[in-house]
Amino acid sequence: MKKIVFDSYEEMCGAAADIYAKQLLKKPDSVLGLATGGTVVGLYAEFVRRSGAGEMDFSKASAFNLDEYYPIKKSNPQSYDYFMRQKLFDHVEFARFSIPDGEAHDPAAECARYDAEIEAAGGIDLMLLGIGLNGHIGFNEPAISYAMGTGLVDLTESSLVANSRFFGPDEIQPPQALSMGIGSIFASRSIVLLISGANKAPIAKRLCEGKIHTDVPACFLLLHPDVTLIIDRAANGD
Repeated sequence: MKKIVFDSYEEMCGAAADIYAKQLLKKPDSVLGLATGGTVVGLYAEFVRRSGAGEMDFSKASAFNLDEYYPIKKSNPQSYDYFMRQKLFDHVEFARFSIPDGEAHDPAAECARYDAEIEAAGGIDLMLLGIGLNGHIGFNEPAISYAMGTGLVDLTESSLVANSRFFGPDEIQPPQALSMGIGSIFASRSIVLLISGANKAPIAKRLCEGKIHTDVPACFLLLHPDVTLIIDRAANGD
């Protein structure tokens, strides 16, 4: 894992955007894995800015999102489908984009369909990840065993609490999610992991110890041949 520490969140986002820009120059029809959450908001704003300025071209690229709450309607402002359209897909042209369907009647069939769609696209060239306070990537929560492909997962109490701030008092917070599995993520040719903020310092420290903590899903990234960790000083404990 290659680790790069930046002074600020803005510098982090610029560096991550540079990696994506180089990928698109090398392969305009790249298959990109994308994440949601507060950490990636600045990066997507930079994608929008650079695309509008003609500095990045996503028009031949495909995008696959890591996960989606289940069950949830696409029209729900808390859905990741809504998030991605608002932050990126309504502003930047992609050849196509795909998000797990939180409205699917048969979640197992939807997960199989999603994996087949990724495989048909040729697999993910560059995957973007954030990390949860408990070390989850996508919604692969700490466990004694992990799914290889996309699956329906139960959210842990810590994840439910961490994400509860996004839901109003009258909104129902989904207890599950459809998420790419560890195997799906690991199959990506390259991975960029973003970690920002002092609240992420404890989990970043565990990840950077260089040990495989089986209760920290992100630690499996230490085994991948091409991972770039982009982290700010606050998350690095500086």
